[in-house]
Amino acid sequence: MLEYESMFAQQGYKSICGVDEAGRGPLAGPVCAAAVIFPEGLVLEDVDDSKKLTAKKRDKLFDIIKKEALSYSIAWASVEEIEKINILNAAMLAMKRAIEGLQIKPDFAMIDGNKTPDIDIPSIAIVKGDAKSQSIAAASILAKVSRDRLMLEMAEKYPEYAFEKHKGYGTQLHREMILKYGACEIHRMSFLKKILNGDDNKNE
Repeated sequence: MLEYESMFAQQGYKSICGVDEAGRGPLAGPVCAAAVIFPEGLVLEDVDDSKKLTAKKRDKLFDIIKKEALSYSIAWASVEEIEKINILNAAMLAMKRAIEGLQIKPDFAMIDGNKTPDIDIPSIAIVKGDAKSQSIAAASILAKVSRDRLMLEMAEKYPEYAFEKHKGYGTQLHREMILKYGACEIHRMSFLKKILNGDDNKNE
């Protein structure tokens, strides 16, 4: 999990950050991104793609990552921004904000996925980077846990949608609640058109 970090360190980069986001797919809530810089050579046991970890393990690692990182940053793009500039651009915006929020300015960024945000330092997009780089995996955990915790707060505000069970993703329960109660202010209306029009295909 340190192969990429080591490779870019050997090229002379001193502060390498891993960046990932959580929440591109849900029907509700903002998208969250995180950026993490670790001390060179640090190995953190169990840090992996957040989707492979249990919620309990992610919560435990969330605190460890924040403690061990030289610098970390968590940032957001709102539902309004998602609707205005689309989810891909909103995810890029959240990642850009996370990088810019680091207290230590990185000189290189490793981005999960196949696209990099518009930033003023060299960067590389790494497909499935959260399974290949410890820094990106750690960022995926910070983003996932932060977003899940926000959606638990939203579950208290909007109990009829059961956000605590699906975190805003398009599960059958969530779709049923949308049809029953309509949309609330944290729903991404552009994501709901097919559901609300009655021609939703969950397999698309």
